[in-house]
Amino acid sequence: MRFRDQVVVVTGAGSGIGEALAFRAVEEGARHVAVVDRVAPEAERVAAAIGGTAFGVDVRDEAALRRVVEQTEAAHGPLALFCSNAGVLGDGGVEEPTERIQQLWETHVMAHVYAARAVLPSMIRNGGGYLLQTGSAAGMLAQLGSLGYTITKAAANSMAEWLAITHHHQGIRVSLLCPQAVRTNIVANSGIELDAELAARAADATDWMEPSEVARLCFEAMAEERFLIFPQPIVAKQALRKATDIDRWLNGMRRLQDRAYEGHPLPGDALARS
Repeated sequence: MRFRDQVVVVTGAGSGIGEALAFRAVEEGARHVAVVDRVAPEAERVAAAIGGTAFGVDVRDEAALRRVVEQTEAAHGPLALFCSNAGVLGDGGVEEPTERIQQLWETHVMAHVYAARAVLPSMIRNGGGYLLQTGSAAGMLAQLGSLGYTITKAAANSMAEWLAITHHHQGIRVSLLCPQAVRTNIVANSGIELDAELAARAADATDWMEPSEVARLCFEAMAEERFLIFPQPIVAKQALRKATDIDRWLNGMRRLQDRAYEGHPLPGDALARS
């Protein structure tokens, strides 16, 4: 599916992958793009740059997200593409505060549910539409050091699969974006503090991608109506290894954790002192 002369909504579009998706939609010929971000000035900045409409909305607010859809359709016509992209990071294991894990759940899972509730009825009535769901390599594999991010991204990935199965016969197409390391400011936007040495070590060992390249790959995949989008091919290989020999994969992840945290307490060590 292509989106020339179509109406598009992108959440988490004030920076990073979401911003790149908004710009790419315009490059692909979209008639109008609604830019949604909880930081209103950033949404306004991106919308001004592409001639779109800005919405300062937190995707955890179902009523507000529904208003975005209703107002966009009323002003610009039926939606062809909804990019459910907003995300935040987590940092911690079972000891992480319930409120923080709940924030991750609402942002990574319930926001996708709210978006589907808002857009599917009109898309189905109009003969179809496209949902781009931003999951994560962490949902396919795991995120070292963050229980909340791992489990909520896994749920987001599963929801995308369910949507792709359930609504295909109604003209709904779904793609699941599973990026690994992308050069964004998600850490700062998430309001968490990471150990500086560990963060630098991870950065040095990671093959980072630019958001613009991720957005390009997304639109290529949607043109072909491919479900899985792995910007980094290594993620597909790792997922295959996990599926074919889970015990070997778990051992590999344990070794990776040992190397990543060398000289620092391992995740979970604090529980022994509580």
